[in-house]
Order: sequence, then C-alpha cells, then structure tokens
Amino acid sequence: MTSQPSIPSPPPPLPPPPASTAPPSEGGVRVRCAGCRMILTVAPGLTEFACPTCRMPQMLPPELMARVHQTAPPVTPPTQNLPAHGIDPTKIQLPCAKCKAILNVPHGLSRFSCPQCNVDLAVDLSKVKQFLPPPTLEEVNEVAVEVERDEDEGGMAGETFTDYRPPKVSIGPPHPDPVVETSSLSAVQPPDPTYDPKTKDNLESSKALSCLQIETLVYACQRHLQHLPSGARAGFFIGDGAGVGKGRTIAGLIWENWHHGRRKALWISVGSDLKFDARRDLDDAGATCIEVHALNKLPYSKLDSKSVGIKEGVVFLTYNSLIASSEKGRSRLQQLVQWCGPGFDGLVIFDECHKAKNLVPEAGSQPTRTGEAVLEIQDKLPEARVVYCSATGASEPRNMGYMVRLGLWGDGTSFSEFREFLGALDRGGVGALELVAMDMKARGMYLCRTLSYEGAEFEVIEAPLEDKMMDMYKKAAEFWAELRVELLSASAFLNDKPNTSQLWRLYWASHQRFFRHMCMSAKVPATVRLAKQALVDGKCVVIGLQSTGEARTEEAVTKYGSELDDFVSGPRELLLKFVEENYPLPEKPQLLPGEDGVKELQRKRHSATPDVSLKGRVRKSAKLQPPSDVESDEESETDSGIESNDSDEEFQICEICTTEEERKKMLQCSCCGKLVHSACLMPPIGDVVPEEWSCHLCKEKTDEYLQARQAYIAEIQKRYDAALERRTKILEIIRSLDLPNNPLDDITDQLGGPDKVAEITGRRGMLVRGPAGKGVTYQARNTKEVTMEMVNMHEKQLFMDGKKFVAIISEAGSAGVSLQADRRAANQKRRVHLTLELPWSADRAIQQFGRTHRSNQASAPEYRILFTNLGGERRFASIVAKRLESLGALTQGDRRAGPSLSAYNYDSAYGKRALMIMYKGIMEQDSLPVVPPGCSSDRPDTVQDFIIQAKAALVSVGIVRDSVLGNGKDSGRLSGRIIDSDMHEVGRFLNRLLGLPPDIQNGLFELFVSILDLLVRNARIEGNLDTGIVDLKANVIELQGTPKTVHVDQLTAASTVLFTFILDRGITWESASNMLNEKQKDGLGSANDGFYESKREWLGKRHFILAFESSASGMYKIVRPPVGESNREMPLSELKSKYRKVSSLEKAQTGWEEEYEASSKQCMHGPNCKIGNFCTVGRRLQEVNVLGGLILPVWGTIEKALAKQARLSHRRLRVVRIETTVDNKRIVGLLVPNAAVETVLQGLAWVQEIDD
Repeated sequence: MTSQPSIPSPPPPLPPPPASTAPPSEGGVRVRCAGCRMILTVAPGLTEFACPTCRMPQMLPPELMARVHQTAPPVTPPTQNLPAHGIDPTKIQLPCAKCKAILNVPHGLSRFSCPQCNVDLAVDLSKVKQFLPPPTLEEVNEVAVEVERDEDEGGMAGETFTDYRPPKVSIGPPHPDPVVETSSLSAVQPPDPTYDPKTKDNLESSKALSCLQIETLVYACQRHLQHLPSGARAGFFIGDGAGVGKGRTIAGLIWENWHHGRRKALWISVGSDLKFDARRDLDDAGATCIEVHALNKLPYSKLDSKSVGIKEGVVFLTYNSLIASSEKGRSRLQQLVQWCGPGFDGLVIFDECHKAKNLVPEAGSQPTRTGEAVLEIQDKLPEARVVYCSATGASEPRNMGYMVRLGLWGDGTSFSEFREFLGALDRGGVGALELVAMDMKARGMYLCRTLSYEGAEFEVIEAPLEDKMMDMYKKAAEFWAELRVELLSASAFLNDKPNTSQLWRLYWASHQRFFRHMCMSAKVPATVRLAKQALVDGKCVVIGLQSTGEARTEEAVTKYGSELDDFVSGPRELLLKFVEENYPLPEKPQLLPGEDGVKELQRKRHSATPDVSLKGRVRKSAKLQPPSDVESDEESETDSGIESNDSDEEFQICEICTTEEERKKMLQCSCCGKLVHSACLMPPIGDVVPEEWSCHLCKEKTDEYLQARQAYIAEIQKRYDAALERRTKILEIIRSLDLPNNPLDDITDQLGGPDKVAEITGRRGMLVRGPAGKGVTYQARNTKEVTMEMVNMHEKQLFMDGKKFVAIISEAGSAGVSLQADRRAANQKRRVHLTLELPWSADRAIQQFGRTHRSNQASAPEYRILFTNLGGERRFASIVAKRLESLGALTQGDRRAGPSLSAYNYDSAYGKRALMIMYKGIMEQDSLPVVPPGCSSDRPDTVQDFIIQAKAALVSVGIVRDSVLGNGKDSGRLSGRIIDSDMHEVGRFLNRLLGLPPDIQNGLFELFVSILDLLVRNARIEGNLDTGIVDLKANVIELQGTPKTVHVDQLTAASTVLFTFILDRGITWESASNMLNEKQKDGLGSANDGFYESKREWLGKRHFILAFESSASGMYKIVRPPVGESNREMPLSELKSKYRKVSSLEKAQTGWEEEYEASSKQCMHGPNCKIGNFCTVGRRLQEVNVLGGLILPVWGTIEKALAKQARLSHRRLRVVRIETTVDNKRIVGLLVPNAAVETVLQGLAWVQEIDD
C-alpha cells in the first residue's frame, strides 16, 4: 500500500438494494470525498456521483444507501463507467498498490488481500498518516495499540547464564574453574538424590572428581535404576560443554559400576587416539586396575575366547568400527553383543554422541549407518546402562533420534514416535527446545554445565576485499559465467542426458568450493595483520580453518614435480581438474583401418545383414537323414533339389554358370560367401588364386560404405578436434588467470614459515619456500625423529611449551586437542583464536572454539570470527549462527547461550519467505515491497534497470532457467522461470550468489536482507515472532495463593504446576519525577526530555508519558504510568507527531496520577473491551498464569487449548521467566493467557485428576 492514491479502476458493481416505500428523507446526506477528502452534500435519491473538485466517480456507503433508497427507484449502474464503492467513515481509505482501487481498511489491520485483484497487501504505517481522517471519539485508542504491541513482544531477554553449584549433592571439592548454567535451566531443580555411591569415601579422600562430576555420577546411577514403560533400562544424558571434564566423569562412572561387580563396559568415541585420554582419565579417577582394550587392534573372533582372552575391562572403540565388518562377514557389532552376553547390565557410553546424528534425516536423504548401528546396539542390550555424552548432542532436535533411552517419546508419553515429538518441537519454535532441556533436568536424566565464557571475547570482523582481490574475484566470476555458457553449448552436441545432469552437479559443487576458497583467501591479509598485532601485544595465536587444500597440493606435485615456482593455487587446480575431467567431448571417432580392416569390415557387414547375403548352395548327402533342428541354417533349404551320394564338401555349384565343380577349384567371396569358377569372372583371374577375394558386388558396396564412413569420420574428427582445441584454450585461460595461493601455506609463510608456526592438521606434506626466497619445495611434515602419527602431538607440545607462538588447526587434526592457556603449560600467554573459515555445522564450530577454552586456564581466549564483505559469504556465518542459536537452546535450555551471531541467520522461515518475495519481484510476477539498493522510488527507471540486471545475474548462476531473450516490444528483455524447489532454497541462493561479481552480489544480497528485515519487523509488530524465553518484569511480583499441581509424572514423580502471579507494573509520580531529575542532574538529559500528553483524547482523557533520550541518538525511551518502561524506543519525529510536551508539572502530575489509579482495574480499551476482564493491555495490576515444572507430558493438551484463543498472539506457545520480588523465587514455564486457563485445566483433568 505504498503508492499514492490515483483514480481507481472501477470495482465490480454492487447489486441494487431492494426498493421500499417509506417516506423520503429530506435534505440529502453529507459524505467525505474519497479522493480530495472535501465534505459533499449528496441530493436525495442519488447513489452515484462524481466529486465536483477532483472528478472522482464514487458511490454512497451501504449504510447510507438505505436512507436514499427509501423512495428512490432502484438504479442500475451504467456498465461503461462503473462507480467506486462507498466510503466507510469508521475505516481508513487506502489505495491498493496494484490495481489502485480505494479500499476501506479497519484501523489496526496490517495485512489483507485486495478484494478486487487478490494481491496480498501490507499497511505501511509511515505513509498512512496522509489518509487518516480527523479524530473521532469512537476511534481505536492508538496508545492502547502501542502498549498491546509492546506486551505481545514480551519483556526483555534476560541475562543468560548463572553461576552453577550442585544444588543437592555436597560431596567433593569445588570445580577448578567457574562453571555456569543457563538461567532457564537453573530455574529447574533436579530430583532429590537417593543413590549412595560405593566409591564415595575413595572419592572424598582422593579429590579426583570435583563436586560437579560427582553430582553427574550420582544422578546417572540413580537414573539407571529406573526402567522405561517399554521395559528397557532408562538412560542418562551428560550435556556438559567442552572442557568441563566429561572424560573424568565417565571414568568415575566406570569405577563405581566396577565396585558393583559390573566389570565389562563399552566406551564408544570419535577417534582411536582418544584411547590414551581414556586411560589417563581412569588413572586420574583411581581406577588403575581397569584395562582399556582398543578394539581396532583386536581380531574379529570372540573377545573372551582363549586366543584373545578379554574377560573384563573397558573395550574402547570408534563409531566407525561400530559399523565395520571383516571379509568373512563377521561384524564388530555382533562381536560386542556376544562379548557383553545376555542380560548385560554394564555401561555403554556414547561419547561425543553427536556423531550418531542424522538417524532421522531431512526429507529425501538416507539415515546414516552410524545412527542405525547406535540404535541397534541399544536394541540388542535392553538392560545396558546407557550414557549419552556430548556438548552438542542436541543442536537440532532431529539429531536426538538415537536417544531412545531418554523416554521422551514412545510408550507412556504424549508422543507415540520420534517424528511426532519432532513435529511438536517444530511448531513450538525455540521456546519449545528450551522447555525440553528443562524437562529432562527436572526428571533427573540430564545435566548441562558449561565453562563460563566470562572473560572470553567474541568479535565478528568483516575483512573487506582488497583492490587486487576484488579484481581477481570479478574476473573469476565472469570466467565461471562464460564457462557455463561454453559447457551448455558443448553438451548440446551430446545425446547422453544422464551424463549432462552429472556434469551440472559437479559444476555447481566445484563452483561453490571455488568461491568458498576465494573468500578464504580474501581473509588472509586481515588474518596475518591481526596475528602479527596479537604477537606484538604479547599474546599467542590459534588460527582455525576447515580445509587444508591437501588434495589440490598433492595433485599439483604429482603433475609438476616437487620443485615449484610458487605455492599451489587451490582454486586454479580445482578449475583445471574440473575442466580436464568433465569438459563434454564428443565420442572419439574410430579411425579407418588399413587393408586387413577392409576385409574385417566386409565380414562384419556380411554377418550384420544376413538377409542380403546369398548363401553357398549346398548339396545334401545321400544318407537321407531327416534334418535335425540342431543342424545349422547353412545345411537346410537347398534350392536345387539335386541329391547326390558324394560327400558334401567335395562338389559345389558355381554361382555364374551353375555347373558343379570340385570345391578346391573354385573361388569363395570372403564377404558374402559366393562360390564361382575363376574362369567365369570378367576379367578372369589367373592361376594364382588370392587368399582373400571378394566379388564385384561386395567390393562396390564396401567402397561406397568406406567413402561415406570416411566423410562421417572426418566430420566427427573435426568436431572432436575443435572441442579438444576449445578445451585446451579454456585450460590455457585458467592457467593465465590470477588466482590466490593455498591460504594455509600462505599464512604459514607470511608468519615466519614452519619454524615459527605449529601446524595441527590432517595433511601429510607441505610446501616450503626455498632459502633465498626463490621457489618452493614439497616436503613431508614429519622429521626423522617424529613419526607421521605423532606429528600433531609434537607440534602441539612445541606450542604449549612456548617454542612456537602461532598454531594453525584444522578440524581433521584437532579433535580432542587442548590448546588453552593451561596453568600447567609453559606458554600461558592469552590465546587469540581467529576463525578464518567457519565450519559447515555449529556443532563443529563449538568444538573448534572449545580447543582454546577449557578448564584450568590462566586466561580466557579472544575469539575473532572473520568474514568478507561479500554478500554470499555471510551464508556460512548464517548457518553457524542458526546452529549456535539452537545449540544454546537445546543443550542449554537457553538460546542466547551461544556467542551472538544471530544477526546473520538467514536460513529461517522468514528467510524463505523473503527469498520467494524477492524472486517474484525480480521475475516481475509481483511488486517488490522495498526499493532495491541504489534505486529511488521517484525514478522507476532505476528500479527497472536493477531488475533487468538482477534477472541476468540469476540467469548466469542457473537459478532462472529456460531463459529466452524477447523480441518485438519485449526486445532485450529476458524471460524464464524459477522452479518451485528453488523458490525457498535460501542455501542455494546464497551459495550461487558467491559466483557473481561483488557489486551485483552485494546488491542482490542487500535486497534480500531488506525484505527479510521488513518481514521480521511485521512479525514482531503482530506479535508472531519467536523470541525464545522472555523475562516478565514488574516493580512488584507476588505469588498468589498456593501453586496447583495439575499433573504428576508416573516414572519420576516430577509434577506440572500452575502458578498465579500478581504483577504491579505501574510507575508512581514520585518514581517518574525522580527518574527525570536523575537524568537532568547528571547533565545527560536532552532538551526534549520531560513529560508529554497525547495530542488526541480517548474516552475523554489524554494519556501521559515520560520521555527521555536513550543511548541511541534520536531515539527516546518511553515510561507510562500503568506499565512502566516500554521495550520499544520511539523516534523523535513519532514522539512529536503523537504527543506534545507538558510545560506545567502540576498538570502532568494530576494526569499521571489519574491514569495510574484508573489503570489498576481497567484495561486501556475502556469498559467495552471485547475480551473484558481477561484483557491485560495497559493494566497496571495484572494476573499472570505460568505452567511450570514438567511440560512435555501435557504438551498436546496445552496446544489444543491455546488454538481456540481469540487473540492471535495468545495462540502461540510462549516461554517466560518470572522472579518474585520478595523472596526471589524464579519460575520458568509456559505463559497461559488468562482467557485460556479454564480450557487448559479442563484439558488437564483428562490427563489426570486435578490434585486439590
């Protein structure tokens, strides 16, 4: 609705109202013109008219029609000039952005469809003012709308973490480092501990485990005494973050179970070298007598057989070996189940269990074998004591599919199967994930503490492209676009369809990898600069990246030898490899063979076309046997019925003179097999009979064929040569392109070479610059003294001992490595952790951050996350942001727990909608809701140019398909289509975006983000935005009455409780004037600070507010008498348009106090509010109902009750945190709108009788 009003196109006519015979009204009626807004008097009997001032044709509103029609005959509207509909004075009149019809829009309605052209419209509040009618008393209370909006957004997101101390277990020394828990989890108490550990005295005297680790041990053993409704033993989930010491906790558990006579345990982890850590942890816990057996070193035979002889102890294996099997078909899984034996009730530990994820994959992909194996072993050992361990185990709810022993779904729960559980969480949004974590803690199956990230600093650094890199990037983007066109035309010659689809798959995969590599190289200068600065500041540096480019380097070394002029360029090698292996060449022609080949050809032709050939006529033998069906064709069907007693082979008939002759005196054609006398031929052949002879007819045919074949082959050869030449040319162009070197080698080189830089990666060799700075040589990473297996450990040691101050880690090399500023290490300088390349998944990002942030450190690290100013590159940050967001949520019961990158989360439901709106705008199927970057709404030609450019860009990266360049009046315009599956694929859009020149790339990206921002803003205004846990704040919060227990869990006796709070949100006159005085006393105030009253009256009163400038300049914080400080800050322009400053303090005081009093009993809508007493908008005293404790068992009931609510914002599941002001009791739970309490309680009565 953003365009100016113009003459509307006529809407469909109204049906004429029925005539009636009442007496006529006198003097006509007065209406306001829909165009120029003048007051017009319409004569009696008239229903349609044109405004004399602006000439707009219009029609009386329906409610005035009745008066006019009382005497007037029915008027049928003329068809040629259809009038507009009437004006409804209680609504705002706004023009449709598409068909320009004037529509009556109710106040407060922000989204609707045009009844005429069916386009979806949104009200742009900033432009509506010009259409607003002057105030009338019955109008919607604007202030009430603002307050309601503010309340729907909920309170502020509170502080995220609280310090953690075990609430109910008091054994053991305190943990060496500060440990925190998210504040939402801390609002939940675990059950009372009833288990008494056998190793308690041991642990107390040795101080091997801290109180945190002992608490985990107690709750895990306690949980293992319970059984699920399905009969399997219940499992426990340790969700502690990296560096809290999960390994030692597991060792403690194994030692505890050993004392109960359970002497077999399985420990499944990610890497076989972590076996040494397992050994160390067991020794630390005092369990030196327990053996650790590495499964990968053992044969596939029975483990407890005489030859292997493992009767007890810990079998340590990796997830990979869980799915391994021998050549004879014996699997490790069978071997382990056999060793455990029937009724096994020992420990099965899934360490780093996020490796088993994707058991329930996204639609269309297959579950991983690891996930299936983890499920199978749990299935085969129903009595096993299962422990799931992972800091990132539940970063996405679908990755919990293998955690069947938690009993969150299945028999006896609200969800019959995992998919149902997943569906409920998806509907509940992130707030729901937070509740699941709290639920698990309340039932005693989950603990999750994190090392405090206090002191750690996160900074997202944008590294703009340098000019040289910018130029490189542009050329590369142009080259890829040309390569695509080249491949399209080259593959048009091929008739092999499946191969071309494979080609495009490879093309886009290489495209993405190439530009990802470019982005990484673009950050090298910034990385080197930051690293050198950190070293100057006396810190040391850890640089994290994902890929080392080893494959490209090795290919180059194989191709060019180990002495090279310069470092290998990954992008160049990638391109060369792609073009060399995948350029579509036509089939290579089979060249024509020499003379022997001609004979071969004749023979082939003969056998290929038997119907052409004339068989040698054979005389039957005189034995008169009936022809058997085994006989060959050659011997049947003799045309001459002549029978002879002579042997078959002796005599044959000449084809020319048909006389009989001895076989050996005749010539046989090598092609068709004809037999002739040499004398019958013209010219006759002499006495010397050639071995290979062909008759005239065959010779003629062969020559013709050979000529045609020759021409065909020449043509094919020409095509093949041309394609080969084109490929060579392309390869030459690639070699001449200026492309960046391998970042890993480049950084190492710029920071002083391998002598100064510790490399902890998975690669075997590296390129090192020669002594005089000339040329580079490929050499192995290890030296004679260090084996390749131990090279990473050796490098790590050099870093920790302070012999090297820079470490570069890759994901492959650094699993489980500790690089923190350890108090036991020589190098205790502060770590600066630069992430050059964010991992594909947040789980891995967290793991990477956890390398430098661990227990027992002298200082917390500084994290610097780098990304370039290329639009598409934010994509990688976006994925990780999304995961960190939900990682904080699920595994920690609070979304804001992960480092904050969420400004960069694009792959959300809103992102998908924004993408679709943008695509439709660019394809001109719909208008764009925002003005594209660099364009102005006053100059539509700039927008048109942008759309043309954008469309061409989307064609060049294959998002717009089947594009055709128009002719005639559409000349120069591209048409095409975007397939449905691409319409919502934010990932694909952001990946492909990388392959565009930077300016277009950033333009498209800006457009996408501005549409996304608009959608999010609208969702926030409508109260539909999922913000996770929200703090309810008020001056006084009191618990009213005793909380009601509305449901009790059968297995753990944990309960669901309904709390009712009374909140007083008001601000007294004294508090408000103190606030203002404080501001003015500090000299921080601005001239506009002070008390204001609304310019308009509602119900005969004006609203009063206190406004003072906030930290953001030009924005004002608003304080209202009934509800205190508003969440939303108001721009000065809006403040001055709606309110005017009150000069007299007495007037302000009277108004303030009146409003403060009135708001204790009445909402802002006045006595006629449509939800009556249940309405809380602008009410000072407010009743709030919160459902706390266990939520999952009653989830379905609550969803059903909320779905019936009148107000949209009440239908959403909202998780709130509330703390009483008197005794600081904190409750986190589901907010139940007052109007829904009855329905929820009735529903719960079905779940279980209410316990009064």
